[in-house]
Amino acid sequence: MIIKKSLINKSIEYILQHIDEDISIEDVANHCNFSKYHFSRMFKEETGVSIYAFIKRIRMDQSSVSLKVEKDKTITDIGVNYGYSSSNYSSAFSKQYSICPVEFRKAINSTCVSNPFCPSEYNTFKSFEYYDERIIIQNLADFKVIYERYIENYSDIGGNWDSFMERYKTYIKPDTLLIEKSYDDPSITELEKCIYDLCITVGEDVELENVTTIKGGKFAVYRFNGYIHDIFMTFQGIFNIWLPRSGYKMDERYGLGIYHNIDRKNNHVAIDLCIAIK
Repeated sequence: MIIKKSLINKSIEYILQHIDEDISIEDVANHCNFSKYHFSRMFKEETGVSIYAFIKRIRMDQSSVSLKVEKDKTITDIGVNYGYSSSNYSSAFSKQYSICPVEFRKAINSTCVSNPFCPSEYNTFKSFEYYDERIIIQNLADFKVIYERYIENYSDIGGNWDSFMERYKTYIKPDTLLIEKSYDDPSITELEKCIYDLCITVGEDVELENVTTIKGGKFAVYRFNGYIHDIFMTFQGIFNIWLPRSGYKMDERYGLGIYHNIDRKNNHVAIDLCIAIK
């Protein structure tokens, strides 16, 4: 599902930026200068879910990512950070994922993970040293981009890229970068609810309704050169193994994938996997 209305994208941006705050439907509607009732109807028509359900889902999924990477924080502290009391967090978490936070945290400490794109497949993580040798810390500049936002399974991303590139082919230059911005961890979020942006960089003179700026800053950058199928496992290794021991913390900005080469025929890519850190 492509989110076509710029107003809805504006509201999603607001929710994502303030997800660890006590935001309400009124806050989101006011940010977009609409009444609560009118905006609630528009949001559901465009996304298929209510604003309340969307905020609740994003908040819970983001707290789950914190459980994964912020291993020095207690479960109670993480719950409180996202607006839950200790007992309420455990109850809400269990209802969402059919597992309590304690058991979830134990499970993610394992050395292997199931691939949601191929559920029968279990992959083993590499060592911390393996990832550390291949990651460089870079300060990336801001990127001005044309973007389209999708809420759907990542497995559809190839066809979406084809359509996106065709729509904006007149803006593609020899130095144009192809960038994916991802907002969810597919090992946690239901695949059909994953949010991602497809982007191409453009010059300062380009002014379209769906032009935005991706904020740069400090990133841990892993140059991936391999099969598309293996990107998920590499990302999981960076989050599960490298990040908790790296001395860095995950920043509020979201992850990027910056393409350098795409061999669609052989499902092979060269891409920088960029994790925002502080």
